[in-house]
Amino acid sequence: MYKIPVSVLVVIHTPDMQVLLLERADHPGYWQSVTGSQNQGETLAQTAAREVAEETGLDVNRYVLTGCGIQNEYEIYEEWRWRYAPEVTHNIEHVFDLLVPEPAPVTVAAREHLDFVWLPWKEAAEKVFSPSNAEAIRRLASSASNDGYSHRQQPEPGAQENR
Repeated sequence: MYKIPVSVLVVIHTPDMQVLLLERADHPGYWQSVTGSQNQGETLAQTAAREVAEETGLDVNRYVLTGCGIQNEYEIYEEWRWRYAPEVTHNIEHVFDLLVPEPAPVTVAAREHLDFVWLPWKEAAEKVFSPSNAEAIRRLASSASNDGYSHRQQPEPGAQENR
């Protein structure tokens, strides 16, 4: 079964903008936030919650998950295109953030990730391999520094804040 070319990117961070990054098992040295494809029948918020749980062991219901109202379309890297139907070349990524109170150990999914690290947002934005991931971290940091998140867009349809 092919993946749906719709995914989520979830930037997990603390109030002081420490950002959680995960190192990909299928490409050591590639660091990223939580990402994953939408399953048939899921809302984007459900996809975000499932991916966070699968990749980190964190339960989004204990924290604040917010849809950022940002979506990115990008060309799927050639090395990962086999996961999609032959005619699919692009993916639509929907950005979320998950606010946690402090950096904490996570349980990485061994088949997906080798390691995790919490970094200050500037270092995290430089370390990630994906331009859209770097931009999401920078936008989140800018939003946090401006007025404590209050000017962020409302969650997109199907997204919800979990408090």
